[in-house]
Amino acid sequence: MISFSQTVNKQTNMQVKDIITILNLKVFGGSQGLNRPITGGYTSDLLSDVMGHAENGRVWITLQTHKNVIAIASLKELAAVILIKGLEPDADMLAQAEEEGIPVLGTDDQAFETTGKLFNMLSK
Repeated sequence: MISFSQTVNKQTNMQVKDIITILNLKVFGGSQGLNRPITGGYTSDLLSDVMGHAENGRVWITLQTHKNVIAIASLKELAAVILIKGLEPDADMLAQAEEEGIPVLGTDDQAFETTGKLFNMLSK
């Protein structure tokens, strides 16, 4: 399990749509939320960890592909979810993401690389 948390310490105008091209992400669903502001990142595969520690506006990096991810993302008011390692969302996750307006994005990269790239983007 990887748990990483980063909050942007400076004023940023970065939105979910801004990280798609730079990180070469695929948009699976929830595209109505692409204008959500990003306040930081959170990397973890434990739902209880995210529920207890992720903060509003963060981008959640995970390998979990089920609809409970969207339930937690909605509860915590997260900006988006990035699925790693070429994983794709389950149908029920995608349906919930569309309903909640939470972008579900994907990458072929591992959690380590994705977290590092997002950290570097948000730290500039």
